[in-house]
Amino acid sequence: MRNYNVLKIAPAFLLLGTMLHAQQSDSVKKETEIEQVVLIGYGKQKKTDLTGSITSVSEKDFNKGAMVSADQLIMGKAAGVRITNTGGSPNASPNIVIRGGGSLSASNQPLIVIDGVPIAIDNPAGINNPFLLVNPNDIESFSILKDASATAIYGSRASAGVIIITTKKGTTGKPKFSYNANISLGQVYKYMNVMNSDEFVRFVTENRPNDAWKLGVGGSSDNPTTPGKIYATDWQKEVLRNSISTDHTFSASAALPDGTPIRASLGYNRTEGVVKMNNLDRYTASIKITPTFFDKHLKIDINSKSIWVTQNAIDEGSVLGAAIAMDPTKPVYAVDNSPSSTRFGEYYQYLSPEKVQATGEILRYIKAGSSNPVADLYQRHKPQSTSRYLNNIEFDYKTHFLPELRAVVNLGYDYSVTKLRESFDNNSISQYNTYSPLVKYPNDYFFYNGFETGEDQTMKNKLMDAYLVYNKANKDSFISNFLIQGGYSYQDFVNDGSKIRTRLKAGTQELEYFTDSESLYYNRYNLQSFFGRSNIDILDKYLFTLTFRADASSLFQGLDKTWGYFPAVGFAWKATSEEWIKNLNIFSELKLRAGWGLTGQQNIQGVVGYYPSRPLFIVGSSVGQYLGGLNTYTAAPFNNELTWEKAETYNIGIDFSSKNRRISGSVEYYNRRMTDLLSRVNYPAGQFLTNTFVKNAGEMLSKGVEASLTVTPVKTMDFTWDVNANIAYNDNKIESLDGQTFVAALTDANLPSGTGAVVRQHFVGYQPAAAFVFQQVYDQNGNPLQNVFVDRNGDGIINDSDKYILEIVPKTTFGFGTNFNYKNWDLSASFHGQIGGMVHNSRKLSQGFVEQAATSDGLALNNVVNFYDGISSFNFTNRPNDQMQLSDYFYEDASFLRCDNITLGYRFTKLLGFNNVRLYGTVNNAFIITKYTGQDPESPSTFDNNIYPRPRIYTFGLNLNF
Repeated sequence: MRNYNVLKIAPAFLLLGTMLHAQQSDSVKKETEIEQVVLIGYGKQKKTDLTGSITSVSEKDFNKGAMVSADQLIMGKAAGVRITNTGGSPNASPNIVIRGGGSLSASNQPLIVIDGVPIAIDNPAGINNPFLLVNPNDIESFSILKDASATAIYGSRASAGVIIITTKKGTTGKPKFSYNANISLGQVYKYMNVMNSDEFVRFVTENRPNDAWKLGVGGSSDNPTTPGKIYATDWQKEVLRNSISTDHTFSASAALPDGTPIRASLGYNRTEGVVKMNNLDRYTASIKITPTFFDKHLKIDINSKSIWVTQNAIDEGSVLGAAIAMDPTKPVYAVDNSPSSTRFGEYYQYLSPEKVQATGEILRYIKAGSSNPVADLYQRHKPQSTSRYLNNIEFDYKTHFLPELRAVVNLGYDYSVTKLRESFDNNSISQYNTYSPLVKYPNDYFFYNGFETGEDQTMKNKLMDAYLVYNKANKDSFISNFLIQGGYSYQDFVNDGSKIRTRLKAGTQELEYFTDSESLYYNRYNLQSFFGRSNIDILDKYLFTLTFRADASSLFQGLDKTWGYFPAVGFAWKATSEEWIKNLNIFSELKLRAGWGLTGQQNIQGVVGYYPSRPLFIVGSSVGQYLGGLNTYTAAPFNNELTWEKAETYNIGIDFSSKNRRISGSVEYYNRRMTDLLSRVNYPAGQFLTNTFVKNAGEMLSKGVEASLTVTPVKTMDFTWDVNANIAYNDNKIESLDGQTFVAALTDANLPSGTGAVVRQHFVGYQPAAAFVFQQVYDQNGNPLQNVFVDRNGDGIINDSDKYILEIVPKTTFGFGTNFNYKNWDLSASFHGQIGGMVHNSRKLSQGFVEQAATSDGLALNNVVNFYDGISSFNFTNRPNDQMQLSDYFYEDASFLRCDNITLGYRFTKLLGFNNVRLYGTVNNAFIITKYTGQDPESPSTFDNNIYPRPRIYTFGLNLNF
C-alpha cells in the first residue's frame, strides 16, 4: 500500500542537492503506507491507477485562517486553477477558471458536485458565491478534474472542468467530538490614494480658482475665489471599519449501536465586512449516516445539509464610489440651518440653489455632486435571507449472486428559498427629488417615501443517477483489473420567483405596488444522460480508461442538436511495475499518462435565458403598450440552430515520487480545441428577430503546461519541513469567428467610466476579451501627453486604424507553500500569484483629470486622485475624450505575489481535561508584492474600480478534539 500527498509544485529555486541528501539520510522509521483514493465522478479510484489529470486537495493541505467560503480553502493549491474574487465582501463572487476556460459567451465556471449532487449554475438570488452555502469545516477533500479523460463522464457540463467536494464521514470506532472556534479582526491596509481636505483645497485654488467657493460649507458665488468653512472628512474611513468576525463548528462522529457510522455537525459563522453595515450570518447543520444491510451487501449513504444565511447587503458600487469621489471638505453630518443640513435628518448633503438670474430668487435646491455615502449606508436597508437544503441518498447494492456486480442509485434534492427586501428611510438622500413642473422653494422637494423593492424566489434541483458497475480484480491475471459501468442520469432545475415593484401613482407623488409580466418569472431546464466507463488494467502496469456520455439538454431543440455525444480515452503506463525501473531503486512511483476526449458546454442561461432556441412571445412592458388597457405581445429573439459547444482535448503527463516519497510531483501538457463556440455575433437585420444573438460560431485553441512538486527536505523524529508549489502556463487563441474578425465581449467589455466606451473585444488570432487601445505618447520626462497617440499606420491621422490589440489575461499563474513542524509546534505559509497580465487602473480615468474636480454639470466638486503623489499627471487637464479613454496608459502590469496566510500553532496533548487541544494564530492576506499603482491588481474583470477592499485578517483560534 502506498501513501501519496497531494501533488503540488515547488519553485525552481529549491535546492535539489539538499533534497536528495535528505532522501538518503532519512532516519525516521517508515510510516504505515495508505494509498490515497480519489473521487472521479460516479466512482473512485486509487491515485496510482488514474489515467486522467486530477488534482486532489485534502484537509491537511487547505489554506488556514478565517475562511467564510469553501473556495478560499484551495486558492493557489492546484496547478492551472485560477481563483479570484470580486473583492473583500463576505459575499464576494468567485471566479474559478481551470486551464484558461474556453468559452466566449457561455460560462467558464467549472461544474461543482457536492456529495454526488451537481449544483445549478445559477445561484439563489442575493447569493453571489455558491461556495458560501457549505460549511468549510465539513469538507474533507476536493477533487479537481481537468482533462477530457477525467471530465468526459460529466459530458455536456465538463468543458470548464469539474470540482468534486466530499464532506466528512462518520467513524466505526470510539465516538469522536470536535469543536473548532476562531475570532478574527479585519483591517483595510490600503486605501485609494485620493486627496485629503488640505490637498483638495490647494488643488482647487491652484487649478480651478473660480470654483473655490464650492469648497466646504457656506461659500458664495458672489465671491468665487473664497472657500466656505472647510471640514476635513476622510470619506473612505467614514464608511470603512475594523471588522470582527467569528466562526464556530461542533461535530460528533461515532457509530450507532449496530455499528453504523454517523457524523453530525452544527456551525455558526458571522462575518463582518470592512464596509460598515455589511454583515453576513450563516448557520449550518449536517448529518451523514452510512448504514449497511444484508451482510454489508447493501450500503446506504445518507447526506443532509441545511444552511441558513442572513445578510445586510449594501450597494457596494454606490457607497465605495461615493467615498472615493466625495468632496473631502464637506461634513458628514448636519452643521447649520441650510436645506443641505435640514432635509436629510442628521446627515449633510450638498444642495445647489437654482436661482432666477435677474433677481437672485431661489427657485429650488437640487442635489449636486456625490451622495453622502455614510447616509447611503444607514438610510438604505437591504436585508436578505436564504435557506438551502441539500440532500441525497445513495443505494449501493453488491449483488448476492455476483459480488463483483453493484447496482447504484443516487437520489438528490437541492432546495432553496430566498427573500430579498430593499427599503429607505423617509428622508433618504437617494429618494430626494424636486417637483416637475416646478414648485418654488421652500416647498420645492419631496421624497419617494415608502419606496421598496424585493424578490421572493424558490429554486429546485432534482437528481436521479442509476447505474450498474461490474469490477473484477486479479493481480495474478493478465487482465489484473476490469471495470465496466453504465447508467442513466436525470436532472431537473426550476427557478421560480416574483419581484416586488413600486411606481408613482398617476398624477401624484405617491408610490404604489404593482405587478406585471416583468414581476413574475418561472424558468426550467432539464438534462438527461446516458453514460458509461470501462477501466482495463493489464499486468497492473498498462491502464486503459474508456468513457462515453450522451447528453440531452432542454436548451436546444431538434434531435440532432439536443443530443451531444462525448467519448474519451485514457492510458497510463506504471513504469515502476517494470523490473528494470524497480532495479534503479529511485522511484516509488513513475507513471506516464496520455488522454484524449470530447466534452461539451451548454450553460448560456445567463446570456440568453432558459429558452434560447424556441420561438416564444412575451408580454409587452406595462410602460410601452400600443393599446391602452390591452396586453400586447412581443416575439422573443431565438436561434433554433443552437447546439453544444465542443472541446477536444489531448493531454500527456508524468507522475513521479522518489523511493521514500520525499519528492513527488507531476508535469503535464495539454492541447484543447473548442469548436461550435457559443458566441454572441451580429445577424442580418430581421433574422432571429434581433441584430445580435448567440450562435455556434468560431473555434479557439488552448495550449498549456502545468507542473507540481512536493518536497520534504528535512524529516526527523522531532522536526519536519515540507515545501509544495505549482505553476501553470496557458495560452488561448481564437482561431475563427464565423467569418468575422471580432465580436463583442459580453462581460466586462465596457469601461467603468459611465460613458459606455467599449475597450474589450474577442479578436481572431488573440486571447479572448483583449483590449483594443491607442498607444500613448509620453514627453521627455516620461509624463503622458493628453490626446497624443502613436500614428501606428503612418497616415498622419489618429483614428481606429491606429489602435492595437493588447492581451490582458495572465498566462502564468503559480502557488506555493511551506510547513514546519517541530514537536508540538507548527508553522505554515501559503502564497499565490501571477506573472504578466494587465489591469485597468480605472480610477486614473474617472478621477485623474484636472477638470474632473468639478462635476459635469458644474454644480459641485468631486475629489480626484492625488496628483501631488504622482498618481496622475497635470498634463491631463480637460475631461478625457473618446480616444483618451481608450489609451493604453491606463493599463498596468498586473503581476503580483500574495501571501495568503501565515499560521503558527501549538498542540497540547493534555489541557483542561481534553486529550488534544490546538491553539493557533493566523494572518490572512498578509502582504502583496506588485508594481501596480492602484488598489489591487487581482481582479477577475481586469478593471480596478470601486473594488471592495480585501482586508488583512488576524485570527486567533482553537481546535478541541476529544
